[in-house]
Amino acid sequence: MLVRSELVCQANRPVNALHKTASTRVCAKAQAKAMGIIMPMLDEDELAVFKRGRNAHTGGIPKNQSSADYHYATGLECLFGWLYLKGRTERINELYAIISEAEANKDD
Repeated sequence: MLVRSELVCQANRPVNALHKTASTRVCAKAQAKAMGIIMPMLDEDELAVFKRGRNAHTGGIPKNQSSADYHYATGLECLFGWLYLKGRTERINELYAIISEAEANKDD
C-alpha cells in the first residue's frame, strides 16, 4: 500500500506502468534488500518480530525467488504488520522513508 501510494503521488501513470513499477519494489528480492537497509535502525522488539517472521515456516517459496530473500521479505512484512497493529504508523512511515530514499539514491 505504501509503495502504490507513493507511486501514484509521484506522477500520473497508466495502470500497467504503475503495476510494473510497484511489482519491482514489492518483490521478495527488493523487500529483502529493504530489510538490509533498515535492520541496523531497528530496536530490540522490532528486530525480534522480524526474526520471528523470517524464521516462520512458510508453505512454499515461489520458484523465481531465493529462499533467503523470501524469508527476509516475510520478516519485513511481519514487522510492518506488527507496527500497524500496534498503531505505530509514524514508525512505519519513518522506516518506509528510509527505504524510499535508498531506492531513489540507487537510481542516481
